[in-house]
Amino acid sequence: MRSPLATPPTRGTLLPFRHLRALIVLTAASACLAFAGSAMAQAPSPVVPDSTRLVAAVAAPDSSLSASPAASDLGEPKHGPWYYNSLPYGSEALIHPVRLIINGGFGILQFDNHDNHLSNVRFRDGWHRVWADLERPVRVIELHGWNDFLRREVLPISSSKRDAQYWPNYTLHLVGGGMSYVAMREWYEQHDVPHARMWASATLWSYHLLNEVVEADRRPGPTTDAIADLLVFDPAGVLMFSHDGVNRFFGSTLHLRDWSNQPAIDPVAGTIENQGQNFSIKVAIPSSDHWSVFYYFGNHGEIGLSYKRPNGSAFSVGGGLKAKDLIDIGDGIQTADLVPSYGIFYDRNGSLLCSVTAATSSRYRLRMNVYPGFVRVRGCTAGFFLLLGRRDETIAGVQLARIPIGLAGKLHQ
Repeated sequence: MRSPLATPPTRGTLLPFRHLRALIVLTAASACLAFAGSAMAQAPSPVVPDSTRLVAAVAAPDSSLSASPAASDLGEPKHGPWYYNSLPYGSEALIHPVRLIINGGFGILQFDNHDNHLSNVRFRDGWHRVWADLERPVRVIELHGWNDFLRREVLPISSSKRDAQYWPNYTLHLVGGGMSYVAMREWYEQHDVPHARMWASATLWSYHLLNEVVEADRRPGPTTDAIADLLVFDPAGVLMFSHDGVNRFFGSTLHLRDWSNQPAIDPVAGTIENQGQNFSIKVAIPSSDHWSVFYYFGNHGEIGLSYKRPNGSAFSVGGGLKAKDLIDIGDGIQTADLVPSYGIFYDRNGSLLCSVTAATSSRYRLRMNVYPGFVRVRGCTAGFFLLLGRRDETIAGVQLARIPIGLAGKLHQ
């Protein structure tokens, strides 16, 4: 008898384009709130309810983020114990709860065989599939077998491509998720939002849940993917990174940093572009004051070298592999099709200022991201990016630090 868990969810209605318009309206509203928050920051702070302070903080990061720092400002970070130092330039200037949810939640749409038109994401189907798997996790695991679940999703003992689903669980959920939790906690604390741990947990849970929903929108049957991610590795990451010793190791010894992309909406095509959550690690080479082993990872992994200059800036270069597609190999199991990838990076005090990455046969053959603070015109700055697609289209976009999502458009198609 067929298990009721194997019955695919009822097909939902495609997300209409009006939802995309609503997202754009919310983005514009965030810009207005950011301006209001900047003005309020210069006035005496009245006593306001906690909920009001939360909205103001989420809508408006530091007002200094919109201004490019002078050379003297690019020195040592002023504060922040581990991952968020309120640096007003580079990738750290873009750390924001909403941007984290967008980068992480829609990261799966970077793959070649996933449509990045938001109107084609079946959110209802994805939600039904994820909820059905999480509602009865033991029964779903038993459908595939506990040995299969532990070998593929939990224990890093197999080098087989079929059984290596544990790799992103450790890199993106355990380490990346744990680090993101602490970075969000520090962000909320430095923006005077009460109950920072609670809001950091809610932000992390929101982006991981959205990621699972988008990933499962066309999955016909039960899988253990969301069970391993949401019920095992995400809570383990929060628990592990709640200890100072762990943060000291990853933050100070490995120099783990968030080097995520600058996500943007193309309102004409209805697509989301340049999204994706990335991290960097630098391990100092013994007996050297300048050289480090460099590792850059997300849905990819590039290893190389980094050279740090006396002023705190660094150049890094790496090569490796990037996930091009997710391939269904049967029994609800998916594996990644990998292609060669390369990158060169420039950062200051661990905050990424500019990157150029390339991958053969990928949706974006070439990505160039320039972050706020790298280019300054009359005291103002913004981030921008240029993407070269595999079909010879050219996509450009702009990102303001105050607004969690940028605007993109095709220059050539």
